[in-house]
Amino acid sequence: MTEPTRTGASRSPSPGDDGCPHEDAVHALARDWAAEVEGTSYVPMGSDELVEYLTEISTDLVTALRVHPADTGVGQEAGRRLVAAHFTGPSTLERTIVLLSARLPELLGDDVRDDVVVLVGALAAGYATTLRDRTLDEQEAIRRAVIVARNQTEQALHASEARFRAMFYEAAIGIGLGDLEGRILEVNPAMTLMFGYTAQEMRRRSVGELAHPDDLPSVWVHYERLLAGELDNFRVEKRFYRKDGEEIIGNLTLSLVRDEHGSPAYQFAMLEDVTERHMLQSHLEYQAYHDTLTTLPNRALFSARIERIFDSTPAHSARRIGICFLDLDGFKAINDSLGHEVGDLMLQAVASRLAEQADDGELVARMGGDEFVVLVENSRGVAQLVALAERILDALGRPLVLAGQELLVTASIGIVERPVVDGDTSDLMRAADITLYSAKADGRGRWALHDPSRDEAEITRFALSAAMPTAIERDEFFALYQPLVGMDDHGMRGVEALVRWHHPKLGVLGPSRFIGLAEETGAIVALGHWVLIRACRDARRWYDEFGDAAPFVSVNVAPRQLHEPNLLGDVEAVLAETGLPPHLLQIELTERALTSDEGAPLKALDGLRALGVRIAIDDFGTGYSNLSYLRKLPVDVIKLDGSFGEGLREADVSDLVDERIVGTLVDLGHALGMTVCAEGVETAAQAARLRRLGCDEGQGWHFAAALPREDIGDVLRDPAGPSWPGPAPDAATGPSVP
Repeated sequence: MTEPTRTGASRSPSPGDDGCPHEDAVHALARDWAAEVEGTSYVPMGSDELVEYLTEISTDLVTALRVHPADTGVGQEAGRRLVAAHFTGPSTLERTIVLLSARLPELLGDDVRDDVVVLVGALAAGYATTLRDRTLDEQEAIRRAVIVARNQTEQALHASEARFRAMFYEAAIGIGLGDLEGRILEVNPAMTLMFGYTAQEMRRRSVGELAHPDDLPSVWVHYERLLAGELDNFRVEKRFYRKDGEEIIGNLTLSLVRDEHGSPAYQFAMLEDVTERHMLQSHLEYQAYHDTLTTLPNRALFSARIERIFDSTPAHSARRIGICFLDLDGFKAINDSLGHEVGDLMLQAVASRLAEQADDGELVARMGGDEFVVLVENSRGVAQLVALAERILDALGRPLVLAGQELLVTASIGIVERPVVDGDTSDLMRAADITLYSAKADGRGRWALHDPSRDEAEITRFALSAAMPTAIERDEFFALYQPLVGMDDHGMRGVEALVRWHHPKLGVLGPSRFIGLAEETGAIVALGHWVLIRACRDARRWYDEFGDAAPFVSVNVAPRQLHEPNLLGDVEAVLAETGLPPHLLQIELTERALTSDEGAPLKALDGLRALGVRIAIDDFGTGYSNLSYLRKLPVDVIKLDGSFGEGLREADVSDLVDERIVGTLVDLGHALGMTVCAEGVETAAQAARLRRLGCDEGQGWHFAAALPREDIGDVLRDPAGPSWPGPAPDAATGPSVP
C-alpha cells in the first residue's frame, strides 16, 4: 500500500531497530483486534485473512502516529475500510475504539495519547460517514423502488408490491408512510423497534407527537418546500421521543409519493437512529479535551480557551487575565519510590483539591505530568491571583492518605497577571514558565510573582543553552590556566585548565554563566572533550620546550562525563593524538561524583590510573563522603575546598577551628598517601599558615590568576623562576609563620 503523505514533526523513535514498533507487535495488535470484533459482524473472511486485513490497517495507524500531529486522513480511511469489509455490527465500532485507545499508547508510548484520541475519532468519523453514505444509498434505492412501483404497469403491480413489502418490512432502518397532514399510516418493524410502540399504537399518532417540539419549525420549512415542488426530498437530523420518554436522534429522509396526476398523495419517511453515534462523538470530544486520569480539562482545552480570550478581546479593552502555573515538588521521587499507582492517586487527589479552590470564571487544567494551571479569565488584579495561590498552597499542605500511607505534597507556583492586550498566548505562557522556574529555584511550597525584569535574564539563559552546541563547533570557547604552586619552593608544579566562552554578542563569559547549563542539557560531554583536547595540546607544547620542568595540566571532569562509557577511551585517544606523557595529565573530579555510585566511577578511575594519569578530588570536604570508601579510590591528590581556608587569611587573626579542620584533612590526605592542594589561597598570611599545616600545593589569586597559554610559557622561561607575590620560604629557617 502507498503510505499517505504526512506533514509535521517526527516523534521520538519507538521500540524497533528502524525507529518503528516491531512488526510482531503490530501483528499482535491485529490479532487482538480480530478477536474483539470477530462474530460482531458478518465478514466473509477466514480468521487468518481477517488478521491479515486488520494488520494492514494497524500498520497504517501506527505509521500515522509517528508524525505529530497525526494524519487524520489515515484514521478516516481505516474507518472506511472497516465498513467496506462489512464490519457493521452494533458493537464492532465500540470494541474497536476501546481496544485502539488502550493499545496504541501502550505500543508507542504515553506521549501519543492525545494523537491517539484524535486518530481514533477520525476512524469513528470515517466509519460513521461511510456507513451513513451506504445507508443513504440504500434509502435512495428504496425511494427509486417506490417510484418504479408507482409507474409499473397493472400487470406488474402485484409483483412490485410484493418486492416493496419485502424491502419495507425487512429494511434495517425505520420506514414510515403518512398522509399529507402528518398522520402515520404504516410503519415497518424497524420503526416500531426504534420508538418502542407497536405498529397499531403508531398508527394512532402523528409525526408531530413523536418529534421534539424545538425541531418542528425547521422541519415544516423543508416540508412546505417539498409540497411546493422545490425539493424532491430532504434530509435532516432531528430529535424524537420514544414511548418511554427517552430522547433519540434520527437521520430523517422525507420524500413525497405522488399520484398518477403528479399531485402529492403520501409522505414517505426513512429514519436512521444515530443516537449512539452522537453519544460516541460526544464521548470522543470529551476525551480529546479532558485528562483521562484526573478528568480535568487538558492542555488542548486550556489552549483553546486562552486563544479565544486573546482573539475576542478588542485592542483597547481593559480586560485582564491571570494564571497560576504550578508544578508539584519532588513528584518524581514519589513515582520512583512508591510506584506510579501511588503517583496517579496523588495526581487525582491534587486535581480534586485544585478544583475545590477554583471560583466561578477560573479554569483548572492539567498541562501534563505533574503540571497544572489555573486560568482566571477576567482578573481583578494581582491580589486575586496571590490569594488564589495561597489557597492552593494551603489546600495542598494538608496530608494525603494514599494506599495506606500519609504523604505530604507541596507545589511551586508561578503567577502572571497582566492586561490581555499586552501580549499573546505564547508571551503569557513563557512568562508563567519562567516565573515557575524562579519559584522552584527559591525552594519548595511557595509562589513567585512574575517580574518582567527577570524575563530578559531567563531568555538569555535559554538562548545560551540552545547556542552552546553550535558554539563548541565554532570554537568560541578558549582555555586559561591557573598555576598550582608548590608551597615549599613556590615552583609551578602544574596548571588547572579553566574554560571561558567568547560569546559573539555577550563578550567573554565565565563558567558560572554556562557550566550549569551544559550539565543540564548534556552539552558538558562535548565541552569537556574540547577542554581535554585543548589542554593536552598546550601541555604538549610546554613539554616539548621545557621537558621534565614542564607543568602537568589538570582538567575538570563533570559527573555526567564520569558515567560516559567512552571516557577512558577518549582520554587514551587524546593522549595518543597529542603525544603527551600520561603523568602530565591530571583529571579532577568532585567528591560527590566519586562517591555517588561505587560501580561506574571506580571502573573509570582504575582505567585512568592504569594509563598513568593522575587523579584529583576537587572541592574536597564538601561532599560528606564515606571515608572508608575514600580509601578504596585510586586518587593521587585531594584539593581542599577554599571555604576551609577563609578563616586563615588575616595576618593577625586566625580561626583555630578552621586551622584544626585543615590540619585534620591534611593529615588524612597524607595518611592515605595523597598530595594535598589548598584552593582559594588569597593572602600571604593564609599561604604561610597552610604551608605550616602541611599543605603540599596551593592555588589562588595570591599566586596568580588564570593566565593564557603564552603567559604560562613566559613564567617558565624566567631564569629566576616565578616571582609570585607571596612570601618566599626561607631555606635556612623553613617556612615563615606570621
